[in-house]
Amino acid sequence: MTSNRESVTIGEAKVASGDTILYTLGLGSCIAIVLYDGDHRIGGLAHALLPVPRKGGEAIPPARYAATAVDILLERMGDAGANARRLRAKLAGGASMFDTVLTDAGRQLGMRNVEAARSALARAGIPVDHEDVGGNHGRSVYLHVSDGRVIVSSVMHSDVIL
Repeated sequence: MTSNRESVTIGEAKVASGDTILYTLGLGSCIAIVLYDGDHRIGGLAHALLPVPRKGGEAIPPARYAATAVDILLERMGDAGANARRLRAKLAGGASMFDTVLTDAGRQLGMRNVEAARSALARAGIPVDHEDVGGNHGRSVYLHVSDGRVIVSSVMHSDVIL
């Protein structure tokens, strides 16, 4: 059986069901936020670039920011039939890439993305089951919607299954 594969690029959030693999490539300091309803087998994946929109600025596109990507996923997953009370989360990314050429703020961006995602999920009452965050290596994330498996791949690191 062949799976349908859908790419999620920076600033996007997508929801799928059935035999679909949602994936995002090349996460550095960005954070992948995965939500999953195991009863209905509906999954969502957002690729957030920054923790929060600028003060006074609108979150455009909303999935670009970890703080607002969760709300977008919740809305779209609800529209697809997911039960918000059954959602579970997984996070991947938030690395500190290129330490030697970044300022302190740049080095901390990855963990600020992780914290913004955790805070947004906590506000929504969604538990984080597993994470593969931090470090100094890039990641690609593959959500197998049929069973909720998340595979995190990295160059020169073993795959991690969340």
